[in-house]
Amino acid sequence: MIERAVVRRGRGSLPILAAVNETSSSGQGHPLRWWILGVMLTAEIMDFLDSTIVNVAGPSLKRDLDVSASQLQWIIGGYTLALGSILILGGRLGDRFGRRTMFLWGITSFTVCSVLCAIAPSGNALIAARILEGIAGAILLPQGFGLIREAFPPKEFGKAFAVFGPVFGLGGILGPIIGGVLIQADLFSLGWRVVFLVNVPIGIVAAIFAWRVLPRTPGDRAIGIDLVGTAIIVISSSLLILPLIEGRVEGWPVWTWLSVVASVVGFYLFTVRNRAVAQGGGTPLVTPSLFTKRQYVVGLGGLGIFFCGFTGVYLIITLFLQLGHGFSASGAALGNVPIALGTAIGGAVSGAVFAEKLGKRVLQVGAVVQLIGTGMLWMGLSWGSSFSIWHIAPGMVVSGLGTGIVVAALFDAILSSIANDEVGSGAGVLSAVQSIGSSAGVAVFGTVFFASATVGQFTQGFRDCLVVEVVVVVAFLIATTQFAGGTTRSADAHSSAPATGGQL
Repeated sequence: MIERAVVRRGRGSLPILAAVNETSSSGQGHPLRWWILGVMLTAEIMDFLDSTIVNVAGPSLKRDLDVSASQLQWIIGGYTLALGSILILGGRLGDRFGRRTMFLWGITSFTVCSVLCAIAPSGNALIAARILEGIAGAILLPQGFGLIREAFPPKEFGKAFAVFGPVFGLGGILGPIIGGVLIQADLFSLGWRVVFLVNVPIGIVAAIFAWRVLPRTPGDRAIGIDLVGTAIIVISSSLLILPLIEGRVEGWPVWTWLSVVASVVGFYLFTVRNRAVAQGGGTPLVTPSLFTKRQYVVGLGGLGIFFCGFTGVYLIITLFLQLGHGFSASGAALGNVPIALGTAIGGAVSGAVFAEKLGKRVLQVGAVVQLIGTGMLWMGLSWGSSFSIWHIAPGMVVSGLGTGIVVAALFDAILSSIANDEVGSGAGVLSAVQSIGSSAGVAVFGTVFFASATVGQFTQGFRDCLVVEVVVVVAFLIATTQFAGGTTRSADAHSSAPATGGQL
């Protein structure tokens, strides 16, 4: 059963899209799928804003709440830590209780937590609110991938994920720009608090649209939640993400390396527990069959590598402009417009043109374009003391093009390879790998940059990071050659029939 959307008139004069059940085997997808995608992207934007907008609030927080440097780091990193640790559980909760239900819980909780952040009376209270916000985000975000997977037919996955290019591009720069403008404007004398309140109207509107358009797919209450496995994966993820957040600032003391080793042991114990639950007839937290699919496993590896480089380059360009050339936080964010523009164009071209013609080779094309852009960035740094943003702008655009080309095809390849009963845990693992890859990018690129920047060699630090980026992109390029078949879609992927429900 799928729905046919028809236009009818409500009591007023506004037309309303209503859902009408209709039997069909055409596989054309949910009739409101583009509305569903819009709601999902709004959630992604809220996450991007919350991840980056706080970065410009440091001075205001220190002045108003008298937070220490350590507290400020936890205000920024506590969100990331909680988010990355809970994502896998969030995906499984969508399987059990329904993705629509968990999305609504997630976006409502996220919005409420944003209010809690805004009214926090102390630094410790703000840290606690940020951790709760990260947990809400972990419930919210995995549902998006699952809902897109269910709403769109496989032939449209590329077009749907092509929109992610502009979102990733703009999301990385909008946070600091909006945050800087809001704090400088000091609306209603709220200072830094308005930085968190910006999510409230967005969250309310997204929740209303989500209530109306998301398909009312029931969850499967027969699916249990393995509490022991959940505890192991949350602790293991925390042990990995925590040193990635604190390592560079603390100088990578012994405990950070021990924490990473402990996380590896924890992940191994999780696989043992997961396998034992499956063999005992229970419901494992992660569906074991996911890891028998080469395209999914290779795709996850490529995703982690890709987001390590993607996040790292964004960070280093921002730091280089701010610390090396005196840009303000919002000015440095504006300086990233060329790479965001390139990402938006690359995503559009990838989904609309390259995906059908090149198949899996679009991933390699994107990686090669990224390498060209990295080379152009290197050459743009050869101007010495006469530096201008225009010297590196062409390289940023080309690097962004490569990023956008990759994003659409990579998500398409990964999510097209999984079956319907694997969507929840598959999306949760995907989101977790994306989060961990981003954290690793911040840690690795930040450490390399500051090794030179601390002695005033900002250009050299940027160049060293570009060398790391080449290594990362080449590793991604090699990984993408391991995809089986001629297209980014797996032969064993099962299309999902859209469920009845949502209306607008």
